[in-house]
Amino acid sequence: MELLHSGKVRDVYTDGDDLILVASDRISVYDVMLPTPIPDKGRLLTALSLWWFEQLADLVPNHVISATEVPAEFAGRAIRCRRLDMVPVECVARGYLTGGGRTEYERTGAVSGVPLPRGLVEASILPEPIFTPSTKAPAGEHDEPITFAEVVDKVGAETAERLRQITLDVYRRGAELAADRGILVADTKIELGWAADGTLVLGDEVLTSDSSRYWPAESYQPGRTQFSYDKQYVRDWATSSGWNKQPPAPEVPADVVEATRARYVDVYERLTGERWS
Repeated sequence: MELLHSGKVRDVYTDGDDLILVASDRISVYDVMLPTPIPDKGRLLTALSLWWFEQLADLVPNHVISATEVPAEFAGRAIRCRRLDMVPVECVARGYLTGGGRTEYERTGAVSGVPLPRGLVEASILPEPIFTPSTKAPAGEHDEPITFAEVVDKVGAETAERLRQITLDVYRRGAELAADRGILVADTKIELGWAADGTLVLGDEVLTSDSSRYWPAESYQPGRTQFSYDKQYVRDWATSSGWNKQPPAPEVPADVVEATRARYVDVYERLTGERWS
């Protein structure tokens, strides 16, 4: 095996014609890697992605070859994958107004060029899910929202429409299954790429606590910040710490680490119905 790429959270190795995607316990916020890991995070993300890939298999093919045919030292946190030619767009679907989407809405009345009704507040449910793509920024830089027209410029009209449709289909399926388990999916980000046979394939991770915002339905109330099962808790800590969101990031306190791990475990168990061990 040979290390091909080391990202903020994942390391990618080549193994013959395949890739080995390894999820670490590293955590990043605002596109900056924090120095403090979250124990079990990589295993949790891998297990949750694999569960979601199964739930979505009839909607879109995925890159998974095997979750067991991986080096022993990576067992439980690695997936053997097909190589993909990744699309140069971050595909995001939103069903609720929060995060960067709310900031953009307050400034322009729209998100990624999609106009929205006036008077929406933090965590408002949107009239329907919307496709709000962003750039894929190089390491150390921030993704920036782009319009659907800009996606068309990057990949062409036909591919852009397929990206939008697949992203919204994945979001709707995920939101429906999560709602049955008492969880709201505020938004999610997916990555798609071209397989060697010309198929558009779901890659990287899907509907994890790092790529989605999860809220408990029983406490949902628009107009305020929601309890989050995802890394929003770490984002909120980072913001309140006074850090300027530029490297180097500060160490994460032990209580924040433990509370974050507990949220990752809780959402895994609630979604899959499996106990985490």
